[in-house]
Amino acid sequence: MLPGSIQITGEALSGAEIKDICDSLKENSVRLLSVRGCQLSDRDFGRVCRGVAESHSLAQLNLNLGVVSTIGRTKQLADALKANRSLQTLFLHGSPLLDAGLVTLNGALSTHPSLVSLDLGDCMLGDEAVRLICGMLPPDGAKSGLKELTLSANPAVSTQGWARLAIAVAHSSQLRVLNLDYNPLGDSFHVILHALSVMPSLFLCGQVFLDMVENYPTSLRVLVLAENDISPELQQQISDLLSEGEEEEDKDGEAHGLPTQPSQWNSSSSQMVLMTSGLGESFLAETEM
Repeated sequence: MLPGSIQITGEALSGAEIKDICDSLKENSVRLLSVRGCQLSDRDFGRVCRGVAESHSLAQLNLNLGVVSTIGRTKQLADALKANRSLQTLFLHGSPLLDAGLVTLNGALSTHPSLVSLDLGDCMLGDEAVRLICGMLPPDGAKSGLKELTLSANPAVSTQGWARLAIAVAHSSQLRVLNLDYNPLGDSFHVILHALSVMPSLFLCGQVFLDMVENYPTSLRVLVLAENDISPELQQQISDLLSEGEEEEDKDGEAHGLPTQPSQWNSSSSQMVLMTSGLGESFLAETEM
């Protein structure tokens, strides 16, 4: 029997329901587990984490909307992720992690061999968290590096923090989708960028991302910047440059006799800069794998 899915939203989970979930995880009969917005005791959360640690089939885990509500639960999740080797997508949107939570999760997230999609939107993150996330982007040995990242609605990150992220994306990442909607990235915010820690250069925050896609090789094809007060002219420039990058990839592939049909991570139809989406219209939609 092929692994299936368990999807529960906004319910108070009983001990019997938790037992069924844990048994399914341990039997490797679950590919997608979603308990978004659910209420469960600390003891039961620990049981689920142990099931995640033992599962070899789990590919997507959705703990959105406050399920990971304490530093204790964050530590339990980190331990589970250190043992797990199958997880590809992790949703933690709306979890009050703060920078301390990312510090706790960092070791597990940055070394996980299969994780390619991560949602940390509305997690009350700051610059220290962004610094750690930058380290998750490049491939390194056994891990492939992130291909999809959501950092929507984390307004505590400073313009310096976003500049750090832009540089990391430009230089060493495999990132294809980046969601930054509902953050104060507007054109009017000045950022100091230090090139190799010497001569500082002054940019506007929207221009940081324009500079990234214009001057550095990047895999980025979807950049979500909705509700950031970035001028339409700058939006269009970024979009045009991403389009040019996609066209060059297609030409290179044809020149080397490589297939050009869209794949999961490389599709010309997905290349875009999204500026005006509403809440919930995320490219990391909560769908079955």
